[in-house]
Amino acid sequence: MDRNKEWVMNEIEKIAHFGKGPRGITRLAFTETAVEAQKYVISLMEQVGLKIRMDQIGNIIGRLEGRDDSLPAVITGSHLDTVPEGGKYDGVTGVIGGLVAISRLKDKGGLTHPLELVIFACEESSRFGFATVGSKAMVGLANVSEWSKAKDQSGLSFAEAIAQNHLDIERIGEASRQAEEIKAFVELHIEQGRVLEKEQKTIGIVEAIAAPTRLKIRVEGLAAHSGSTPMEERRDALVSASMIVLAIHEIGAEQSKYGTVATVGMLNVHPGSINVIPGVVEMWVDIRGVNHESIIECLQDIKDAISTIAEGQEIGVSIMLLSAEKPVNMNKDIISLIKKVCLEKKVPHQVIHSRAGHDAMNLSHLAPAGMIFVPSQNGVSHNGEEHTAIDEIMSGIDVLTETLFQLAK
Repeated sequence: MDRNKEWVMNEIEKIAHFGKGPRGITRLAFTETAVEAQKYVISLMEQVGLKIRMDQIGNIIGRLEGRDDSLPAVITGSHLDTVPEGGKYDGVTGVIGGLVAISRLKDKGGLTHPLELVIFACEESSRFGFATVGSKAMVGLANVSEWSKAKDQSGLSFAEAIAQNHLDIERIGEASRQAEEIKAFVELHIEQGRVLEKEQKTIGIVEAIAAPTRLKIRVEGLAAHSGSTPMEERRDALVSASMIVLAIHEIGAEQSKYGTVATVGMLNVHPGSINVIPGVVEMWVDIRGVNHESIIECLQDIKDAISTIAEGQEIGVSIMLLSAEKPVNMNKDIISLIKKVCLEKKVPHQVIHSRAGHDAMNLSHLAPAGMIFVPSQNGVSHNGEEHTAIDEIMSGIDVLTETLFQLAK
């Protein structure tokens, strides 16, 4: 089969139908919709002749043997799960692009190292609050004790959700792999920003990946009748939470000179009635950056601001640290290799930072890792309007194919 740009466009559209809604695509990890999308892509992998297996966290691994199967594999891949009302290119570009690259290399023949395509499970944090779950498990960084406490918005636990997929939370450790099994990992992905578009570059060669530091903040005031409680006697948790939101925004803006950002992405207000002063507000904070010192300073400034607000408003605040991952540098040799490929192919490119987390940052703990970005139109991602031009995707696939060839030949 000729896997040209029409084929790539068609397959991206077909995958988009799994979970497609009026405002985007919702394909949360371990749901029936996500499983159906996986099954469809597995059928494509089988057409290419890959040997398929699923590990104990739900990663799908398709393998093409090389001349010497005892050698470590060269791996590519990404994810199929989305955020609620997400886009059709996030993750999928790397899965379909990786499949095309491996198909081309199979036709070329003569590779020494095995090639693998991985569909990583639960890359997005949308359902359970933990991101890049599949790749963490693969490199031995699974936090089973924390994952076992997680529940989705319907109250279903992480353990129950994976059990529905015939997976056992007690066996997640079996998904971990050894460093000698993997020669290198290269991920193709959309940028999810505007740098490449503004600079009119086709390829971004990722130098460093920002890692998330995430907090859950609980603000406790006093629920009371909205009509009979005077303004001066109120301990309104939502008012205090709003002050915290603004403080976090201002702190993020101050740290932006170092490339750090801070976001409050979700709030739960209790009891959630129009005639009751909010008594409790829960909020979730996401801090990102590639400068670790800036992230630490941002975190400390947020804690100080919360303490000041809590004292001034006479409310209680608790802060739970959900994750604190360090920014990750990509492998210098792979960066140099991707640069060489771009120069040989005369593809406009530049070195770039990733402000979003990716599975590649976890694989870097086990093997040399690199990332290839293609532009995102208007920088839009995690949104139904997400778009990357097919010619740019094909350029990314071309660069990925040659990079994998040089690593596996």
